[in-house]
Amino acid sequence: MGYLTFNKEELVNLEYSLSHEILSTNRAGGYLSTTIVGCNTRKYHGLLVCPVEELDGENYVLLSSLDETIVQHDRSFNLGIHRFPKVYEPRGHKYIIDFEYEPTPTIIYRVGGVILKKELVMPHDAEQILIRYTLLDAHSPTILKFRPFLAFRSRHQLSKANWFANTSHRVSDGGISSRLYDKFPTLHMQLDKTNRFISNPDWYYNFEYLEEKDRGYDYTEDLFTPGYFELSIEKGESVIFSASLKEEKSSRLAYKFNKELNSRPEKNNFLNCLKNSANQFIIHRGKDTEVIAGYPWFGRWGRDTFIALPGLTLAANLDLKSCKGVLDTMTSEVSNGLFPNIGKNHTAAYNSVDAPMWYFWAIQKYAEVVNDTETVWKDYGEKMRSILEVFRKGDLSNIQMHENGLIWAKEEGKALTWMDAVVNGVPVTQRAGYAVEINALWYNAVRFTLYLAQENNDKKFIQEWEDLPARIEENFVKTFWNEKVKYLADYVDEKGQNLDIRPNQIIAASLPYSPVNDEIKNDVISIIQKELLTPKGLRTLSPNHPDYKGIYRGTQAERDLSYHQGTVWVWQLSHYVEALFKLSGKSFCKEAEQIVANFEDDMTNYGISSINEVYDGNPPHHPGGSISQAWSVSEILRIVDLIDKYKT
Repeated sequence: MGYLTFNKEELVNLEYSLSHEILSTNRAGGYLSTTIVGCNTRKYHGLLVCPVEELDGENYVLLSSLDETIVQHDRSFNLGIHRFPKVYEPRGHKYIIDFEYEPTPTIIYRVGGVILKKELVMPHDAEQILIRYTLLDAHSPTILKFRPFLAFRSRHQLSKANWFANTSHRVSDGGISSRLYDKFPTLHMQLDKTNRFISNPDWYYNFEYLEEKDRGYDYTEDLFTPGYFELSIEKGESVIFSASLKEEKSSRLAYKFNKELNSRPEKNNFLNCLKNSANQFIIHRGKDTEVIAGYPWFGRWGRDTFIALPGLTLAANLDLKSCKGVLDTMTSEVSNGLFPNIGKNHTAAYNSVDAPMWYFWAIQKYAEVVNDTETVWKDYGEKMRSILEVFRKGDLSNIQMHENGLIWAKEEGKALTWMDAVVNGVPVTQRAGYAVEINALWYNAVRFTLYLAQENNDKKFIQEWEDLPARIEENFVKTFWNEKVKYLADYVDEKGQNLDIRPNQIIAASLPYSPVNDEIKNDVISIIQKELLTPKGLRTLSPNHPDYKGIYRGTQAERDLSYHQGTVWVWQLSHYVEALFKLSGKSFCKEAEQIVANFEDDMTNYGISSINEVYDGNPPHHPGGSISQAWSVSEILRIVDLIDKYKT
């Protein structure tokens, strides 16, 4: 029995099976995702979802699903499953007798005396899905039919039947090629065995995605099918189905499937599952190396990139090449001291005050591993100096350093920190003014840059900046520390200190260069343990606050109102652990190991073999948000790495 196990008796129970989702990526931006029984419950689900450069580089759902039908004695048994209004049809999940995730997602069906095995593989660095069907047992002549359902639409939208779609196809090697709309690439659907394609172009109406319904979005769409493939199959025989943006030689599909299958990383323990998940966030497209913030709906986010990068690359697999690749890609996109928070090129939004600060921290973690200050300064020193200058001189209208050395960030109607949810055009947690983690990161950035400058004898920079850290440190404590309540203010504005108990203050206690002493760090940790710490991460607001919302559910507005008002996030756990290690040393190892162990059950729940975006603030802390989040995975890996370092 493998590490990732599932209740075979419950597979036919849709309440169980539809709450378990699979994800596989091609390491180039594309992915496949669905539930363990193959029923799509999100508009983001699909067997082939990939970037289309000709449109905008965003991900598009091309092949939504593929229905398989077993035919014996002129009787047909459809193995597919879809949700339509008030009904699931067909109900192929009732034939499933087993599901496995290692080495690749595998479903086994039993229909009478027929046992059919289905294995899904997404090749790396190719826009393709390969599915192998093996007839394990049969006592009569058996025919398989395959009906593809095409969407050809953005993953954020839904398709509707229309007269504009190109419903024709052309014959290709072992299959057909389709392209529903101009500017889209052609989708090649092929089999590695002689088959017959029965053309029957038609629209199927009102597929329902219940996760979207629960999230308050449109949830009904129409999908197009060009017809179906039909072939005979013998007991013990395998046949490969391929959907790809590149026409393949059908005779090579089996070789490619086996090659890809043999290259799958082991997922035989918790750590290997996390490492495999970490690799899925690092994508290589052309000369760029980037981090996807989360699957299935996030793209690249600047802040998330820098926070997650050390854990995804250095802690996970010591992948220095990818780490540097991401740093180089992002460094090339700095504009007036800021990084794109979302988007790229003409779609980039430079609206994050903390992304530049986390950039310094990511370089800092990279420098600790490479242990070569000369090369780090050569590669990034100029950009680091220029970013600091922008903040110091106040070149940005909404972000500037004040005379006290602290960073003030405020823009009407905008939330510039990571707590950036907006409802009806109004930030839920604007945190305008002096934000505690921003100024802690600013202090760390200045001190780290001075360290590199000293190591490389950059006298000009040292002379201009060496007096600033003491000023920041002095005014940080004066501004944020509250002696009466014994913790740091979350932010300070014209009205004074905001004393809402939030987790952002933990950053000030965890950074390599901290602006607070050990006594303050202990007090910060104490309030977090009392009010915010849960087995799954830190609450974003104390349950004792009148605005606390302990359940992350409902419409987008309802979810955004709770997103940072009590919802639990995983990523700040690593900073909590790091702060305690610095204060307690090796004696904290056992407690840190228990924190990691709290996530073992997540490997077979919600998003399989990964860690999701958020959890409810209230017990039992149900999972929510994206099924696989970069900084959730990365920061648990960082905790594992910290445990190893302190143990040795």
